[in-house]
Amino acid sequence: MSLFIMWLGVMFPLVASPGPANIVFAASGAQVGVKRSIPLVAGVDMVFIMKSIIIGYGFGQVVHTYPNIMNILQALGAIYLVYLAVKFIRNSSNTSQNTQKCLGFSDGLIIQALNSKGWLMIFLMFTLFTEQAQLVFNERGILVLVIWLAILNISMHLAWVKAGELLAKISNSNRYEKSLNIFYASCLLAVSGWLMVDNQIWAQLV
Repeated sequence: MSLFIMWLGVMFPLVASPGPANIVFAASGAQVGVKRSIPLVAGVDMVFIMKSIIIGYGFGQVVHTYPNIMNILQALGAIYLVYLAVKFIRNSSNTSQNTQKCLGFSDGLIIQALNSKGWLMIFLMFTLFTEQAQLVFNERGILVLVIWLAILNISMHLAWVKAGELLAKISNSNRYEKSLNIFYASCLLAVSGWLMVDNQIWAQLV
C-alpha cells in the first residue's frame, strides 16, 4: 500500500495534467461525446500499454544509447498536433454532433506513439519504482507497474473526455461551440510550438 501511495503521488499529476492527448480527449468529448470518443481512447491507451511493456522490459536502454530517437518523435508529434488543430478549426464550422467527424482508433495510435510526454512519463515511472516494485512483487514488479499505469490512464482519459462533453453542454449556442473548438485548437498549437522550440533537431534545421 505504501508503494502504491508513493507511485500514485508521482504518476497521478503527470497523467491528469493537460498534455497533448488530454487536450484531444477534451476536444473529442466536446465535439462528439463520450461514446463516439471510445475508439480514440482505446487507440491511445493501447499504445500506452505497449510503451510500458517495451520500456519496462528493456527498450529504455536503446533510447539512452540513441537519444535522438526521442527528438525525432517529438518533432513528428509537434507536426501532427498542428494537423489536429487545423482539423478542430475546420470542425468548428459544423457543430452538430451527428455530422462532425470524430477522431478514431488510428488517430489515437498516432497521437500516443508520437507523444513525447508519454514516453518520458513511462521512463520516469520505471526509473523511480522498478527496484521497489521488484522488492515487493518479485519478478511480477514490472507487470504490476504496467497494470497500475493502464488503469490510471484509462480512468483519467475517460474523465477528460467526459469533462469536455460537460463543458460543451453548458451552452447550446453555435458561437460558444465554435469558440470551444478554436480554444482546443489553440491549446494544441501552443503545445506544438513549445515542442518545436524545445526540440534539438528542429533547432538544428532552423
